[in-house]
Amino acid sequence: MTDLTRLSIADARKGLDAKTFSARELTDAYLAAIEAANPALNAYVAVTPDKARDMAEASDARIAKGEAGPLEGIPLGIKDLFGTKGVHTQAASHILDGFKPGYESSVTSNLWRDGAVMLGKLNMDEFAMGSSNETSYYGPVVNPWRAKGSDTDLVPGGSSGGSASAVAAWLCAGATATDTGGSIRQPAAFTGTVGIKPTYGRCSRWGVVAFASSLDQAGPIARTVEDAALMMTSMSGFDPKDSTSVDLAVPDFAAAVERGVKGLVIGVPREYRMDGMPQEIEALWQEGLSWLKAEGAEIRDISLPHTKYALPAYYIVAPAEASSNLARYDGVKYGLRVTGKDITDLYEMSRAAGFGREVKRRVMIGTYVLSAGYYDAYYVRAQKVRTLIKRDFEQVFAAGVDAILTPATPSAAFGIGDAAMKADPVKMYLNDIFTVTVNMAGLPGIAVPAGMDGQGLPLGLQLIGKPFDEETLFAAARVIERSAGLDLSPAKWW
Repeated sequence: MTDLTRLSIADARKGLDAKTFSARELTDAYLAAIEAANPALNAYVAVTPDKARDMAEASDARIAKGEAGPLEGIPLGIKDLFGTKGVHTQAASHILDGFKPGYESSVTSNLWRDGAVMLGKLNMDEFAMGSSNETSYYGPVVNPWRAKGSDTDLVPGGSSGGSASAVAAWLCAGATATDTGGSIRQPAAFTGTVGIKPTYGRCSRWGVVAFASSLDQAGPIARTVEDAALMMTSMSGFDPKDSTSVDLAVPDFAAAVERGVKGLVIGVPREYRMDGMPQEIEALWQEGLSWLKAEGAEIRDISLPHTKYALPAYYIVAPAEASSNLARYDGVKYGLRVTGKDITDLYEMSRAAGFGREVKRRVMIGTYVLSAGYYDAYYVRAQKVRTLIKRDFEQVFAAGVDAILTPATPSAAFGIGDAAMKADPVKMYLNDIFTVTVNMAGLPGIAVPAGMDGQGLPLGLQLIGKPFDEETLFAAARVIERSAGLDLSPAKWW
């Protein structure tokens, strides 16, 4: 029998329906893969074998009765940011030590409703703050890809590094992830996987640990464009428990995948040609444009003039919201408690011990920009810049552009503990240079593997779409995926 963990979600569903194998057999294959690989990759922070087998057996029963859901029997990994009832949910932070919620997030509830199976919780940057998955309390996640002839461990990107690594290494059929400034798209690009950040409001944020509430959005990471579309159809939907959730019908995203790009106008923003951008990123970008043109799309140069302000504005808005959201972690009601001589001492000592260095840095930045005398100078001004960024996109789309093609990242994956990144946090933040505008404007964006660098590491391209027009992104991403024709199987070293 074919290695069951190598099947796409679409093919696994066909096999389950044909009873070629059972959901229990499929789940056991993934659990065995996790047991063998996780000590080397550190993608999972908690594995739930008993729960997974129970869910798989329930799926087999529904399949036998002809009552299979759209994701029936498909084993998924869940980012540690999503609340899972009675199961480890700590946002990869020590401050939430031992926390197991008494509720289920809306997104995971939707997945279980449609028959998916939970394998466990995936590692991530602490509170989703990071671009390399090195800030986790549980240690860095390792990318299954390695440069040719090298045994150096590479980062999988962040914050959804565990999700991307697990999908790329066949440790789950697909994974939930979240994106606040690129945390789905950047790790997908680094690991040769497909990741989509939906339009803000498409997926409920209820039950997902908050980082920056006006920017956070859940989405899937999967091995193929079709798989990402299948997952997103289940993850999406209106939720009255989330005031930012949009009451719109959920399209059949998978039906749009093979729609093609004939007649579409693809924009190329001149502001994304950054100084010092590697030649191979520029070449990949041009190749992506030529593929779309060959399939009948029109390529048009466009301008997004406020792009250069996106990263500095993001690093004011996001830390400000994080400062507010993380104030609830005080050592009193749940999680880590370090006792002190009085309540103030308890707060200070619990937070000092519970939060990691990057989280503390961002909370301090956020508290500073919200403080008296600085609020207008920083936060209010950043929100005005955000409005201008959003308007740039609105004007481009109003002029007839259907989607925008850009690089996903400024480079391929870099080494864990990279000295230059460690010495300068701003250098790390620049990893999100191509992705943060999408969050600031609330737009959908997808990263799709499109090529390899000179060292044999995957590189991705990003497509940005109109609000709630993810279908066009899936169609265009499929054209790139098919044209690239890549073998995205990392050589197994673990």
